Amino acid sequence: MRTKLFFLLFFSVVLSGFSQPGYKLDFKIKGLKDTTIYLGYYYGEATYIKDTARVNNQGSFNFEGKQNLPQGVYFLVIKTTRLFEGFVIGKTQQFAMETSTEDYIKNMKVTGDEDNRLFFENMMFNMERHKEAEPYLKTIRDSTLKEDQKKEARASFAKISEKVMAYQNDIVAKYPATMTARIFKATKQVEVPPAPKKADGSIDSTFQLKYYRAHFFDNFDLADDALIRLPNPIYQQKVGEYLDKLFLPQPDTIIKEIKNLAAKAKKNQETYKYLIYSCIFKYQNPEIMGLDEVFVHLYDTYFASGEMDYWIPPASKASFKEFADKIRLSMLGKVAPNLTMQDANLQPKSLYDIKKKYTIIFFFDPDCSHCREETPKLVSFYKKNNLKYNVEVFAVSADTSMKKMRDYIAEMKMPWITVNGPRSYTNQHYSKLYYAETTPTIYILDDKKKIIAKKPPVEKIESFLENYERSLKKKAVTKGS
Repeated sequence: MRTKLFFLLFFSVVLSGFSQPGYKLDFKIKGLKDTTIYLGYYYGEATYIKDTARVNNQGSFNFEGKQNLPQGVYFLVIKTTRLFEGFVIGKTQQFAMETSTEDYIKNMKVTGDEDNRLFFENMMFNMERHKEAEPYLKTIRDSTLKEDQKKEARASFAKISEKVMAYQNDIVAKYPATMTARIFKATKQVEVPPAPKKADGSIDSTFQLKYYRAHFFDNFDLADDALIRLPNPIYQQKVGEYLDKLFLPQPDTIIKEIKNLAAKAKKNQETYKYLIYSCIFKYQNPEIMGLDEVFVHLYDTYFASGEMDYWIPPASKASFKEFADKIRLSMLGKVAPNLTMQDANLQPKSLYDIKKKYTIIFFFDPDCSHCREETPKLVSFYKKNNLKYNVEVFAVSADTSMKKMRDYIAEMKMPWITVNGPRSYTNQHYSKLYYAETTPTIYILDDKKKIIAKKPPVEKIESFLENYERSLKKKAVTKGS
């Protein structure tokens, strides 16, 4: 019985020695004394403070907590000054670091943590390689030299780059679980093999793109939340590059790919949250027309469903809902809601009464400086193209003042239908039917009043209609054949 009890006690002591929950980070920095210092960390594009310590007159201080720190890159801050590039928090979270203000990197000594030893050795290695590369870089950047004069410098620089890659690959192979190795691996580019030949002997021109798509995340673990806590927001950048550069900017395509990424990130609640939040923020006001449909889908799928309730505050969720509901009313492909308002002669004018092939809805405000810049451009477009494209403009003034509207019409010589938005014959204000919170806002409708363009710049309307007409002709030819 005593033997069994002794064994159990011994086993529990050994086990607790291996697990060591919580963190204890001991620092000594020669040259610092009697000040407050903060432990900070990165999170995407932002930085946050995690802990606070007091530096004694010997330069010693420590951070300690009962719960493990989330893994990633951390840094030390005094007031608003970051002391050095940072250090890693990996699996080992009880260690000591000693250095000097004379040179934080060169004088760094790490005790009890292999991960930070590797991290700082890499910094020193990179500093040495940078010095080695400087003369070659100077030659490469010299605009007075011809390309053949730079050939030798480029070759020498390439060899140094190969040394750096070999060094990092060696760390990844020998210490794969360390934070340092995971950073190296996450930033490693996918090597795309040459395209094979098809049966007829021609090169498969689609091979490399397909291969790059399929292997894009081979070195990047979407479920590793430590990759969110790096000095550069590479998680967000990686996802952005994948969605922006490897696929056509079509809502259905982007939605499908986000779903695939989310399935991989979902293994970890933190990465799942970060991925979905990054995507919904990305497509809230997208640069490419029509991709706001992605925002609506993300809200419906991940927020309205309650899936993200484990982290999102109710107020933020309500804000997302309000925004999604505004967008969904006037997405591309939807039939535009009718508008009936008073014109300058106090007569009702209806959007649906316009029988032209195309209708441009132009939401403006007489006091809006940007409207004053864009309205003359639209007038010029209209005079040049209204017959060519069979187009009419339905301009909606956001101001309640009829006088301001009439004065604006006269000043700008607006030759189209102009109505006063607040003086409406519909049950709802136009802002409840169209997403037009800023002025000017433009929508283009086809002959069935379907929305075919949303918020295009005035100078792009002509080229848009030209391309749209061309696509209609192609569809007609395809359908006829």
